[in-house]
Amino acid sequence: MIYLKEANLDDAKEEYKMFAQMPADENGFTNPEFGASFDEYVNTILPIKISNSKGVDLPDGFVPQTDYFLWDDDKVVGLFRLRHYLNDFLRENSGHIGYGIHRDFRGNGYATKGLELLLDIGKDVIEEDEFYLSVHKDNPASLKVQMSNGARIVREDETNYYTRIAK
Repeated sequence: MIYLKEANLDDAKEEYKMFAQMPADENGFTNPEFGASFDEYVNTILPIKISNSKGVDLPDGFVPQTDYFLWDDDKVVGLFRLRHYLNDFLRENSGHIGYGIHRDFRGNGYATKGLELLLDIGKDVIEEDEFYLSVHKDNPASLKVQMSNGARIVREDETNYYTRIAK
């Protein structure tokens, strides 16, 4: 069974494996936890993520964001991020949603299914009438994932397409 689950302490070991194996930046999906130890993840990073998802102790310029891990039965295969609302920077750049699938599980439909699941969650979370997303032009697979979930391209620049998906 494929499902999304919020980052939590009970699943920290499996969540950490995902972060530890993801690059620091891949096609615009950033992994600030790259290089952190398991102890740092459990004792510092994860508690901050959980607090920030509730809007507590947010750094200046940040909005609440919830990390959801995509599970296939008992293994984590991807990570999806949902920003609860947009500030000016997010509105013009990365948008509400970011996602990454572990390289061992790519090409199996996980990104498409995970985005579908996240859009369903996001309908009750975000304030805007549409989901804002972006994708690097050199990542056609991710653009296909978004288009499969109803996205339309609203603009582009040298490096990115900017898409919208109606709620």
